Amino acid sequence: MALPFYIYAQLPSTPGTKATVEASPAAIAGSKENPEAVARGSALFKDKCGSCHGMTAKGTNKAPDLVRSLLVLDDEKGLLIAPVIRNGHKNMPSFGLTEPQIADIVAWMHAQTYAADHRNTYLFLDALTGDPKKGEAYFNGAGGCNKCHSAAGDLKGIGAKFDAHTLQGRWLQPRSGRGATSKSPVTALITLPDGKKVEGVLERYDDFTVSVRDAAGEYHSYNRNNGVPKVEVKDPVRIHTDMLRKYTDSDIHNVTAYLASLK
Repeated sequence: MALPFYIYAQLPSTPGTKATVEASPAAIAGSKENPEAVARGSALFKDKCGSCHGMTAKGTNKAPDLVRSLLVLDDEKGLLIAPVIRNGHKNMPSFGLTEPQIADIVAWMHAQTYAADHRNTYLFLDALTGDPKKGEAYFNGAGGCNKCHSAAGDLKGIGAKFDAHTLQGRWLQPRSGRGATSKSPVTALITLPDGKKVEGVLERYDDFTVSVRDAAGEYHSYNRNNGVPKVEVKDPVRIHTDMLRKYTDSDIHNVTAYLASLK
């Protein structure tokens, strides 16, 4: 089944992994970088760049993902990365780093891009770095999680059922994340030009086609032109995807810590 177009457009990298995934010794070895240089570069990047680009360079709402940047992916021996670090770029200052420091950051970034391309080399660090009390406050306040979920109801005992990383993936992306849980289908209501309405489980949705399978199992497919026919997509867990753009790393780790405390 093809994913709906809007899902393609709205599934960013999971924010929670930005501070929990680090290049492992296997990734460093694969990148052929000096482990000591990578370690120094890691500390430098977090200090100088992490607040904007994320602690593992996966991007934030302030600055883009560098691990998947074409400039970084195409870099060899720092020829492309080093000038940007040395001279700064747009809103990014140069920080006045020395050439050895720049070389260390380049080494660390190479290790990160290698890790991203070789997922079996990931080293998952402790996900329980947040504050459960702050997570509970966010859950019941700004996050609005308590509008659909309850610590005494559907989430009762959830902290005893899953490890921290699986738990984090389940609440961040219940449809597609680590340990995805949602079985509620994405449905669509199609309103044809003559007013007829067709509703069913969404099979395909893009600018040119929409297809659904109705309750009787019958398949319906329509060509689209300039938004016609009208399509209303209904995804019970879409709010989780929408919120990915709003969470800070602190929000993610605090909520994860709170959920883990629900034994």
